[in-house]
Amino acid sequence: MNINDMTIGEAKQIASMFGTTSEHKTPHIGKKCIIRTYASGVHFGEIIDQSGRQVELKNARRLWRWDAAPNGISLSEIAIHGPTGDRSRICQTVPYMTILDALEIIPTSDVATKMIENYKATTP
Repeated sequence: MNINDMTIGEAKQIASMFGTTSEHKTPHIGKKCIIRTYASGVHFGEIIDQSGRQVELKNARRLWRWDAAPNGISLSEIAIHGPTGDRSRICQTVPYMTILDALEIIPTSDVATKMIENYKATTP
């Protein structure tokens, strides 16, 4: 076999035998998600790129405080049902943001997405 005659598919097959692949799996690209970080808080936005714990967001909002009652207490319920009540605090939208320390990425439902996107920004 001459390596110069190999197809891309054949090269991928050989690479997969060694546990490596040229394809980078990023299942959340293009999805609107809540991202919980190690040190920079909780954010919402459309993921446009991800490399390990670094996440690039478009139209991002910081969830400074959230209330999910009566549906629950966690970000999981916010991702499903959206924020409830007037105790939640969501900051203004920024067009682009890079997060360097993502720990958790939770895709949001259509209902939660609309609620977060339309939530009135908290002002002093």
